[in-house]
Amino acid sequence: MIETLLGGLLGGAFRLTPEILKWIDRKGERTHELAIHDKTFQLEQLRTQNEQITGQAKHEAAIKTAELNTFQSAIKSQGVLTEVSWADALSKSVRPIITYWFMALYCASKTAAFVLYLNADGDFTSAIQLVWTESDQALWAGVLNFWFLGRVFEKQK
Repeated sequence: MIETLLGGLLGGAFRLTPEILKWIDRKGERTHELAIHDKTFQLEQLRTQNEQITGQAKHEAAIKTAELNTFQSAIKSQGVLTEVSWADALSKSVRPIITYWFMALYCASKTAAFVLYLNADGDFTSAIQLVWTESDQALWAGVLNFWFLGRVFEKQK
């Protein structure tokens, strides 16, 4: 009788063993599939982020290109005459007026400083040396170079 009972139990155990192994195998397959789905989801997230960053970069590049094109057309249009005589004359007079105005203010401030030094010290030479600085020499050299070297380069064209 023990043999019958033992045979029944062992037969049942042997019959259940493949089912238990299949269940364990399916559990491992589901875990593996879940891991694959997680990795696929992470990959799609990274791909979406990359597309967004690429799209933003393209958008920013398009904006910068448009800004540069606008700036370039604005520079080109500055030298174009409008065929309206008073507007063209006003446009041509802006730089010279600003230049003369700056030079008048500069000369007035230097003259005022010279007069103050002359009244304080009374010595003409020391007043000139105090008013005329290295910055004034550099500014004067820049003005001379602009006007006279500019003509040299224009003639070479």
